[in-house]
Parts: sequence; structure tokens; C-alpha cells
Amino acid sequence: MAKFKILYVYILSCADRTYYTGVTNDLERRLLQHKLGVNKMAYTFTRRPVELVYYESFNNYLLAIEWESRIKKWSNKKKRALVESDWNKLKEASECKNATSHKFHSKFKLNKNN
Repeated sequence: MAKFKILYVYILSCADRTYYTGVTNDLERRLLQHKLGVNKMAYTFTRRPVELVYYESFNNYLLAIEWESRIKKWSNKKKRALVESDWNKLKEASECKNATSHKFHSKFKLNKNN
């Protein structure tokens, strides 16, 4: 009988108030590695202690890698909203607020025609 493989996407809260996002097939082992500082070149090495604040399991490796990659690009504010399961804050942090946003562009068009 084949063993079912699972990947975990996880977020660690670091001592400097940043977040580290990773993916592993053994969450307990990987967390211990982060806490012990096994790799001196790792992001978390100088930011210990670390605490596991979020994880999600996947049986589809491609989805796990895609989710990790997406989260890594997020701001700390957006990651915090995910960690806290605050879907309103997550939605707010996801909104585009720059001058090229469709929201601002639409307002400009309306004002321009008036």
C-alpha cells in the first residue's frame, strides 16, 4: 500500500516581527530545524526565536508550491491577516491602492467628463 504524501505550507513569526513562509513534507522536523538554527544562512537564523503561527496541508504538490510562492510575495500586513484569519483585513490589504488602480482610473474618467 502506497503512503499518502502531504506537503505543508507554513508561516513562522520571527523575533523581529517579520514572517517566514516555507513548505515542507515534515512540519515537526522543519520547525525544529528553524528553532535550533541548523542553517546559519537561513532567513530565520538571526531572527530566532520563531513560532509556528499558520500552516495548511496539501496533497497536491503543485498547489502547495503555488500557495507558498503567493504568500511569500505578500506584505507583512497581509500575512498577519491570514495568520489571524481576519478575512476583512486580508481583503483590505489585497486591494490595489496605487494611482494606476482601476478604482482611481474610473474616478478620473468620471471627473474628467463632468
